[in-house]
Amino acid sequence: MKKIKQLLGLSDEGYRDFKRAVVAVVISNLALLLPFIVMIQLIVTLLAPLMTGDPPDTAKLWLLLGCGIAAAALYFFAYRNEYRKTYVTAYSESEKIRLDVAERIRRLPMSFFNSKDLSELTTNIMADCTSVEHVMSHVAPGLFANIITITLACALLAVYDWRLSLALFAALPVSFGLILLSRRLQTKLGEKHVQAKLNVSDRIQEYLDGIKVVKAFGLSGEKSESLRSALRSMMWNAIKFEGLTGAFITLAMMIMQVGIGLVVLTGVLLLTDGGFDVIKFLTFVIVSVKIYSPLIVILTLLPEFFYMLISTRRMQQLRSEPVMTGDETIALQNFNIELKNVTFAYRESDVIKNLSLTIPQSSVTALVGPSGSGKSTVTRLIARFWDVKSGEIRIGGKNIRDVDPERLMSYMSFVFQDVVLFNDTVMNNIRIGRQGASDDEVYAAARMARCDGFIRHMPCGYETLIGENGSTLSGGERQRISIARALLKNAPIVLLDEATASLDPENEALIQEAISELVKGRTVVVIAHRLRTVLGTDKIAVLENGRLVEEGIGDELIAQNGLFARLYKIQQESLGWTAGKVMPPTKKS
Repeated sequence: MKKIKQLLGLSDEGYRDFKRAVVAVVISNLALLLPFIVMIQLIVTLLAPLMTGDPPDTAKLWLLLGCGIAAAALYFFAYRNEYRKTYVTAYSESEKIRLDVAERIRRLPMSFFNSKDLSELTTNIMADCTSVEHVMSHVAPGLFANIITITLACALLAVYDWRLSLALFAALPVSFGLILLSRRLQTKLGEKHVQAKLNVSDRIQEYLDGIKVVKAFGLSGEKSESLRSALRSMMWNAIKFEGLTGAFITLAMMIMQVGIGLVVLTGVLLLTDGGFDVIKFLTFVIVSVKIYSPLIVILTLLPEFFYMLISTRRMQQLRSEPVMTGDETIALQNFNIELKNVTFAYRESDVIKNLSLTIPQSSVTALVGPSGSGKSTVTRLIARFWDVKSGEIRIGGKNIRDVDPERLMSYMSFVFQDVVLFNDTVMNNIRIGRQGASDDEVYAAARMARCDGFIRHMPCGYETLIGENGSTLSGGERQRISIARALLKNAPIVLLDEATASLDPENEALIQEAISELVKGRTVVVIAHRLRTVLGTDKIAVLENGRLVEEGIGDELIAQNGLFARLYKIQQESLGWTAGKVMPPTKKS
């Protein structure tokens, strides 16, 4: 049973509830036998006059009727207890597992997400947890309880008559042996079926994410074929898995039914020898038929249990992924950031190479460089989204690998170019910055972020639902809400990933005003693509191919005529570009 706890990833409480569920199902099975026993006694009582010639025992018939009613009532209460112990506790444990998985995903390093698709993680939280829920509520308790019930029944029938019992269960080892021996094939087909379902989820996610491109470039046929192919593959894998599994179950049931024939044959032989009672024989035949019901349940549930273990193992792999750890008691006293000989690789090739850089406290440091030079990676390493391959990053003299990620994150605010908003109210989206903030504090942050005006013009003001990822808002409005969130957090370190890129001049001006409020008195690291916007920063660090090639203030770097000066010159020249210069000449009529 301990193995079940590990396979299903149950908590201690969930494991205790699971054992109670098995006991409840056993009690329910035994309670269900009582009306059947009463029925057998009723048949024996009615047949007795045919054998003896005496009148029916009316008193006993009334007694059996009362016992039957009592047995039915007992079964009702036993089944109600079974429902509470299995389904209710299974759904409660499933909720805990989902929350535990979600919490673990939140604490995993970003390197984990580089190797996982969003649809696969969604499957872990939803489908795989549903599999555990189904195993706990419909499969495992019934499977183990029926095994226990059959074992008890075997013992009782052996006491009744060991010869007929041996005949009844003679085919049982062959039936279950067939299911167990075919487990490897069932598992192989089941894994292919699960993978096919994951592929379908990937294709659906890809199709929905790229629907604008599909429509814009008329790719519906090609893209639909990709999705159709995945669906077709899932269909055929399902047919093969269900077909072969069903074939094994059907064959096992047919073999098991041989036991009934053996019971009849053995009983007839015993009757012809004259050493066996007809009533006893008929009773055993009726009981045999009833005994086969839980046996059929076991044969049906075993393959389902094996299949569910595929999903539960995947979930267990996720739950065993090592999370980022650190000391929760470490407090940062100052916010000077220092990178010492930092090297980092996403997979195999290094993207940050032996980088050393100091970012003074209460200053604005800009990271600039060509695309792919490692600017965004540096900010994410500072936030400990990943751990460095070698070297170290220190904040206030403390190595960030020693600090608990949650504690470290409390010292930082982020404003990324790609804003992530939730399908919730504006108020709750801003309050993500600090969960316990009052409404007045949210309003104040919104005013500082220059978004109070457009929010109050919304249909429900701050209580307006903004759609999935802020779909009802413009890019500039979404960016300002993100800045309001960072202002509300009021963290001493601010990481900015070119918050004004790709915005119209009006929104850019408003966001620059909001950012000016955000960076006051804080240690700021800003990723800049428009170099003219960082000429006045306290420090500029120029990266190329993951290395620090220049650092200083704007005027100095321009005077050095290095990489920064070259990039700055290219951008200045591009300011004079107009669309008319590349448009083909119009034909004269």
